[in-house]
Amino acid sequence: MSDEHVLYDKRGAQAWITFNRPKVRNAMTWAMYARLEVLCDEIDADDEIRVVVLRGAGGQAFVAGTDIGQFQDFKTGDDALAYETRIDRIVGRLETLTKPTIALIEGFCVGGGAAIALACDFRYANPALRFGIPISKTLGNCLSMANFARLVDLLGPALTKDILMQARLVEADEAKSAGVVNAIYEDGELESQVHGVADRLTRRAPLTLRATKEAVRRIQVARRIDPAAGEDLIVSCYTSDDFHGAVDAFMNKRSYEWQGR
Repeated sequence: MSDEHVLYDKRGAQAWITFNRPKVRNAMTWAMYARLEVLCDEIDADDEIRVVVLRGAGGQAFVAGTDIGQFQDFKTGDDALAYETRIDRIVGRLETLTKPTIALIEGFCVGGGAAIALACDFRYANPALRFGIPISKTLGNCLSMANFARLVDLLGPALTKDILMQARLVEADEAKSAGVVNAIYEDGELESQVHGVADRLTRRAPLTLRATKEAVRRIQVARRIDPAAGEDLIVSCYTSDDFHGAVDAFMNKRSYEWQGR
C-alpha cells in the first residue's frame, strides 16, 4: 500500500515523488513516511538522478499533515517521543539528500506536509497555497525542536509564533513575501516552471550543488538545540487530556473545547 500511496517516477535525470492519497489531501500514514525514507536512499544511490521533485496528487494539496487516525493509539510520553523522533529522522533524511530537491505545492501544505516542504531546497506553489501548522487549533500537540528550528530559520521568530500560536494558514502572496516559497505560478504554468528549474539544476555542477546544500544544512544544524532539550514540551502536549480529547473530537467530526490540561 505504501508503493501505491507514494509514487516514484524517474524521468531521465529527474526523480518525481508523488504523495497519492488525494481523497484525504495526501495525509501521511506511517507506511508513506517509511516509503519516503526508502526512496531517499534509492535516489542517493542512483548516480543518474540529478534533481528530485516532490508533489501531491489531486491538485488540492501537497500534504495535509499526518493521518490523525494514527494518533488514537498514543498512550504514553514514549509514544509521543517515538513519533517525533521518527518524523525527525525521515524529514532529516530528505534534508540530507545529496541531490537538489524541489517541492511543487498545489493548495494545502500543512503540518507534516509543511515540514517536508521546508526540508526541500526549493518551493514553488500555485495561488491556492495555504501553508501552516495549525496544531493549536486541531490537536494541541507540539513540534520537535528540529521542526521548530526549520520554521524559525525560514520564517523568523515573529512569523513562526504568529502562524503556530494563531493556527493561521499563510496564503500565497504572504508566503512569497516571507520567503516561504521561491515563486508563485498559475495552475497552468506551475508544473512547466518546476520542470524548467529541475532541468536547469541537472545542467549545473553537481559537486557545487552538493557542497552548497550541505554547507547550508551544516550551518543550520549547528544552530539547533539538542532534541532532548524539547522532550518535556512534547510529552506535556501529547499526554494531555486536551490532545486525546481533540483527537477523539476530530475523528468523530465534532468540536473540542480546550481545557489546558
